[in-house]
Amino acid sequence: MSALHQDQPRLHAGAPLQDADAVVVLLHGRGDSAQGILGLVPLLANAGVAFLAPQAANHSWYPQRFIAPLTMNEPWLTSALQAVGDAVAAARAEGFHDDQIVLGGFSQGACLALEYAGRHAGRLGGVFALSGGLIGPTLEPERYHHGLAGTPVFLGCSDRDLHIPLERVHASAELMGELGGEVTEHIYPNLGHTVNADEISQVQAILNRLTDTSAADEQAHDGGGRQA
Repeated sequence: MSALHQDQPRLHAGAPLQDADAVVVLLHGRGDSAQGILGLVPLLANAGVAFLAPQAANHSWYPQRFIAPLTMNEPWLTSALQAVGDAVAAARAEGFHDDQIVLGGFSQGACLALEYAGRHAGRLGGVFALSGGLIGPTLEPERYHHGLAGTPVFLGCSDRDLHIPLERVHASAELMGELGGEVTEHIYPNLGHTVNADEISQVQAILNRLTDTSAADEQAHDGGGRQA
């Protein structure tokens, strides 16, 4: 793996950005693609949500496991975090406030969503991690400088996921709570490394909270930022 991610495409699906109440930065896993992760969009089925899916170079955000020493995943990890930041910046440029932006993904993408949120976010619209955890051989609270200020956070994983240690999911959920997130963690027995229907419903609930309250949010943000 040699190429970094900044020259890769970023795909859009769902509602037109100018019409959406919220935007999801949706991150694919190792070996997948932006187009592949957008296959979740019909399942999430919310007319008020736009989806932005960055593409990783060579279909992988970083070369080693997410629990490897951080230096072993550089410089790709830094580039991957920048790709998430670039997508967030694109949403902000369209007039979305941070509490209208959701970060989420599967596997590598789930790890990346959690890591970016922990390092950079204040109050986001939501964060969801489907089979993932915070990155690094150990969790270092000093890496995370910004409180999540009530951001809804969902972590879902199997208890027998060969790629994601269960104790890392638990530790990540605990730390995201300490950072100020409103954390929900669901562990599913005997499912392996996959996305299931309950996880989809949990993500739908995060998105529905944003679209159901869009009118109130527009009044709260009146005078600056995006208007419907």
